[in-house]
Amino acid sequence: METLSDEILMQKVAEGNLDLLKILFDRHHKHVYNFLYKMSGDSMLSEDLTQDVFYKLIKYRSSYKNGAFVSWLFTIARNNLRGHFTRNHKSHEDVNSLTYKLVEVESTNLEDYSQLEFALSQLNPSDRELIILNRFKEIRYEELAEIMGSTPGAIKTKVCRVLQKLKKIYLENN
Repeated sequence: METLSDEILMQKVAEGNLDLLKILFDRHHKHVYNFLYKMSGDSMLSEDLTQDVFYKLIKYRSSYKNGAFVSWLFTIARNNLRGHFTRNHKSHEDVNSLTYKLVEVESTNLEDYSQLEFALSQLNPSDRELIILNRFKEIRYEELAEIMGSTPGAIKTKVCRVLQKLKKIYLENN
């Protein structure tokens, strides 16, 4: 069963085989947590939201329509994070003011990561989100387009522009 694709596993979960959710959880919970942590900078919040994402995956399993599982999963994660800030009366700008943190930092590259961390924190939340999903989580343009409700070409252009902004910010501070 562990060799089955995410999409096949999720289809079986949607059909009622909830035991297979463990495989999906084991494959993806770290990625969801890291994404939420990089967006919020709060480890406890990220743990809670990660659990909630997988709870919602079970709750709304019947709405899965055989699309790209990773796109569907990260759409739930994005909406969950946005919903948290909305419920707590924090605007999207509050997300921007949070300290951006990298989860997996090697001590030998700490200075480089702190400069990148600072540059990323200067981006607006939607731009930072695109870069994290595309470059850190390696989500393809097609899947990002599905997550963002756009086209692959528009997403590719936006990522390119955000990378140019990031490069400018990074170089100005070095």
